[in-house]
Amino acid sequence: MKRLIRASAVLCAGLLTVTTVAGTASAATPEGDAAGWLADQPTKGLVYNKQYKFDDYSLSADIARALTAIGAKPRTVKAIRTALAHNVENWTAGAEGSTDVYAGQVAKAIVLAQETGAKPRAFGGVNLVSRLEGRVATTGATAGRISDKSDYDDYANVIGQALAAQALSNAKSPLADEATSFLLQQQCAKGYFRLYFADPAAADQSCDGGARAGAVADPDATAMAVLSLQAIEKPTRTVRASIKHGVRWLKAQQRADGSFGGGVSTKGANANSTGLAATALGQAGLCGAAAEAAGWLQRLQVVQADASGTRLARHDGAIAYNRKALKDGLEHGIDKGTAYQWQMATVQAAPALKYLSKSAC
Repeated sequence: MKRLIRASAVLCAGLLTVTTVAGTASAATPEGDAAGWLADQPTKGLVYNKQYKFDDYSLSADIARALTAIGAKPRTVKAIRTALAHNVENWTAGAEGSTDVYAGQVAKAIVLAQETGAKPRAFGGVNLVSRLEGRVATTGATAGRISDKSDYDDYANVIGQALAAQALSNAKSPLADEATSFLLQQQCAKGYFRLYFADPAAADQSCDGGARAGAVADPDATAMAVLSLQAIEKPTRTVRASIKHGVRWLKAQQRADGSFGGGVSTKGANANSTGLAATALGQAGLCGAAAEAAGWLQRLQVVQADASGTRLARHDGAIAYNRKALKDGLEHGIDKGTAYQWQMATVQAAPALKYLSKSAC
């Protein structure tokens, strides 16, 4: 079970990344309602996964970052940040006393610190920037690529690479250019980013130059890569061009109802993919497309009128993964088997709800 939990946490290393330029959300707004529900999920700063019985550090960080992006619940954000700093070794290594280092989680921890006003070089007594730099290749075809140090496997992927590029760039690390350059190599000629790297031994680590099997289009990876690139404080011309190319590809994937599907295993329209894409589009100034996506998300949000007399009466503001999940929730409620899906859908969709107002971008 420990191996399952550890692997799951690492694969979710970058599930949320939003440029933090936010106003203050009122609880009377859809994003404010979502923020209120998200703020109720942690206990003493951490979300406990009741299904698998572990403290979910990655999800806790995602909630803090979503609340920060929305501009809501600063006390909850501080409580989460404090709890994560206290557990930073468990979060980034996966177990007390382990010598493992999960690069994507370290990168997320740095971004959390940067966005919430903490010091990433002294977070819970750890220099996270130095720790991440130690997981960045500096020579050969893989220069700039992150990797995990683990007894189990290397789970590093493009999502973690995007967070690493953002984290190291804004920390003014000497390895920032390498990490960003390697990320840009993962963008294919059509504009999308793939999720998985090439084999470490491959002479060509780029999306188009490597094995085609590794170049499957992934909307979620693309949206998250674009979001991290948008968050770089001083982007180069090359980075700006990459953002433009990625945004153009994302826009072309939007469905007639405003929604987005995800990667190979999540192709159906869903709140996670739609929320990420909507935020990337909104931050790029595509107000109409972002508003259409936000409208689709709003129809999956639990509101008091819907919740009255149902099993979701205490979940006002939560956002369902899709229409089926909303229907099931209204009929059966949210239990330990479905809580994580609701939490992740809400955490990724909530920041996008501000684009219901086209003036937001």
